[in-house]
Amino acid sequence: MTPLDRRGLLRIAAIGAAGSLTAACSDNSGNAHADAAAAPSSTRPSARATAPASATPSADALPALAAGLPFEITTGPSTRPQAALTFHGQGDPAIAKAVLAEAERANARVTVMAVGSWLDVYPEMATRILDGGHELGNHTQSHGPISTMTAQGAYTEIARCAARLKQLTGSPGRWFRPSQAQDCTATVAAQARRAGYQHCLSYDLDSLDYTDPGSAAVTRTVLDGVRPGSLVSMHFGHSGTVSAMPGILDGLHRRGLRAVTTSELLS
Repeated sequence: MTPLDRRGLLRIAAIGAAGSLTAACSDNSGNAHADAAAAPSSTRPSARATAPASATPSADALPALAAGLPFEITTGPSTRPQAALTFHGQGDPAIAKAVLAEAERANARVTVMAVGSWLDVYPEMATRILDGGHELGNHTQSHGPISTMTAQGAYTEIARCAARLKQLTGSPGRWFRPSQAQDCTATVAAQARRAGYQHCLSYDLDSLDYTDPGSAAVTRTVLDGVRPGSLVSMHFGHSGTVSAMPGILDGLHRRGLRAVTTSELLS
């Protein structure tokens, strides 16, 4: 399949799908990854947020998932030379585009778990992600501490982001990832299922890029911990992540690992 074919398939993809607090998705005001959705109104682009979906969703567009996957997915199969880089989707769109460009230069594909309020401010990012052959998922509407919310509050966060994704792309995405948490609590899992998600996407390797340790440290953390089947947690919004990408992607290549979307990893 050509890259263009892949981009087309991902863009029209639609699969109804289901989704312990950790530092890897903290909302500390000092962490830049939790900020950009709240850009001042004077600096926000005019609302292109109502752009219609460009295609009719198709349940057959994404690769079929392997049978017997658990609801919460922490890692992929260790029998194939692949890993998935999954990005928390918010922050400066210029940095996000730079990360995507680095991935594309290496013929790599990533999964972006987008925050709905980020897409409200930067709706063009949904198209940019899919046009690059990447995958979009749901990381809640406002990136609040979902594990501490009421059931209805958690559902609203998930459902609003799902609606935003569907409005912009024709699909709510296959994956849900809880905000400010690595795992789904029982309450959050129930609400993710209620919103139509069949899986909660966790990860087995945290790059710690949101702590801004420098690009060399991010690269070292990923390459020291990655293995076949790894789901790696990374973030837009941090310039060190952009600088780390070439070394990460080169290191994966030298290990015989290919960076693929989560759907490809788990197909």
